[in-house]
Amino acid sequence: MSLATTADATATTLETHGWWLASRASGLVALVLITISVGLGLAMAGKVMRRPGLSRRLLAVHEQTALAGLVAIAVHGIALLGDPWLRPGVAGVTVPLAIGHRPAAVALGIVAGYLAALLGLSFYLRRRIGARLWRKAHRATIAVYLLGLGHAFAAGSDTSTPAFRWFAALTAVPIAALFVYRLAAARRMSRGRQRSAVVEWLRCHWRSRLTTW
Repeated sequence: MSLATTADATATTLETHGWWLASRASGLVALVLITISVGLGLAMAGKVMRRPGLSRRLLAVHEQTALAGLVAIAVHGIALLGDPWLRPGVAGVTVPLAIGHRPAAVALGIVAGYLAALLGLSFYLRRRIGARLWRKAHRATIAVYLLGLGHAFAAGSDTSTPAFRWFAALTAVPIAALFVYRLAAARRMSRGRQRSAVVEWLRCHWRSRLTTW
């Protein structure tokens, strides 16, 4: 095949599939960034790594990857608008089940995108909504990862490749382990608070009895 023929074939591919390729690439980038961000968030919440000064650096990476993931998600959806074959329209990439092509699979991605934006941008509203409420809401970040992974497997064209399957397997296992560890740590903290409350109540109760006697 001559260079001219190769160039023509490449130009034709970019003209007919360029937007789809851009959307596919940005979608994979978004999934990688969200995976990193969620993994770091779970590690910090479970206090897995406790080196001095490390938490601050991890928090910065966690925040930056989350924001970069939001940008990649936006590019992923916007690029589809230019796809001459799919032609989803604005509603197709913003409203769940509005698209005709694999509506349920695409809906998973749309919901994941909205949830990622809500939780990611809530970082800048911690002082207004309160740190305690923010932490409770932030636990839903695992749902972003699960929805994004489900969207990739159900609607993605790269999920059958060995590279993607290895990536999904190698990242899902540690994230699942971190999530279970986070739940166990939260239970231990809750039980510790309950015990402290009971001990404090007994102390106050017997102190009042002693003063009465």
